[in-house]
Amino acid sequence: MAQAPTPPAAAPAAPAAAPAAGDAAAGERVFAQCRACHQVGETARNLVGPNLNGLFGRQAGSVAGFNYSPAFKTPAVAEKVWSPENFAVYIRNPREVTPGTRMVFAGIRSENQIADLIAYLRQFGADGKRTQ
Repeated sequence: MAQAPTPPAAAPAAPAAAPAAGDAAAGERVFAQCRACHQVGETARNLVGPNLNGLFGRQAGSVAGFNYSPAFKTPAVAEKVWSPENFAVYIRNPREVTPGTRMVFAGIRSENQIADLIAYLRQFGADGKRTQ
């Protein structure tokens, strides 16, 4: 993934249901798709995309030291706070949800993989330490 995920700039076409409970170990394998651009953990740093430590509950486009694309700086996006629900919508098709993003990732279509990825990312606090 080349750019940080962000909540939708506009409402999704269908209402987003809460993601099912996922498997964090399986989510770590799903995260392999993201690892070229994003990091998590105590030594995580910004790469092509920002680190994803403490993602849920964080304001979109707010990782210090990361140069977000203009799409992430619009008020409609910058005022959003990440939740598992809006992340699930976003990660299905980042470019459709946030037009103009530099993120080139095509998205994850599998509901199970999305739930697993969310379970994996939820483990990391803002400091990168595993909280679960």
